[in-house]
Amino acid sequence: MSSSRSNKAKVLSASVDVYSVAHGLERRQGWSVYPFVKRSMDIILSFIGIIVLCPVFLLVILLIKLEDPKGSALFYQIRIGKHERPFRMIKFRSMVSDAEARLSALLVENEIEGAMFKMRDDPRITRVGRFLRRTSIDELPQLFNVLRGHMSLVGPRPPLPREVHDYTMRDKLRLTVTPGCTGLWQISGRNHLSFDQMVELDLEYISRRSFRTDMIIMLKTFRVLLGSKDAY
Repeated sequence: MSSSRSNKAKVLSASVDVYSVAHGLERRQGWSVYPFVKRSMDIILSFIGIIVLCPVFLLVILLIKLEDPKGSALFYQIRIGKHERPFRMIKFRSMVSDAEARLSALLVENEIEGAMFKMRDDPRITRVGRFLRRTSIDELPQLFNVLRGHMSLVGPRPPLPREVHDYTMRDKLRLTVTPGCTGLWQISGRNHLSFDQMVELDLEYISRRSFRTDMIIMLKTFRVLLGSKDAY
């Protein structure tokens, strides 16, 4: 019994330490140029990305509609952002129209431990959607979320409300910063990693985020973007 309490105390202590680091950085960066420049770069780069990728957006929308004329080409989903504030995240639809309704029957097939659902051969994914996911093209519309300030180019991935419901105090520390389109998780193994490993990577990013870290992550993201075997 005492051993159990000791383990819980260690976990709580670790959580408090990371929480202090995260908020310590927030306070220090409030007096630095990092938050201002990070947001400025998010606006500039996401705007440029949207303009440059317009032909790709139109082609993807056409392919999705050709496979499923009745369904919408875009998919909106409520995600949880910084300080647990919900927002609507936008993606290209890569699943059948009733994917959410069919999820409960597939939860037993979850291939990732923890508060997250991933399934390599998810039967809800369309043929076009499988290509979009493998290349991460389905996530390009999130540039609009970045432009609006809901997301950043770099940061922890925004979780679903049902996932946050199962979060521990320590897991919620990843919600102390603005979520991102890419991060350490995406360049470190993505779906091959467990939920706990993802949390560890997010907390590592939070504790040492900087211009240099953000640039390295973005450059490595471009390298693994096309043909990634970790995306599904």
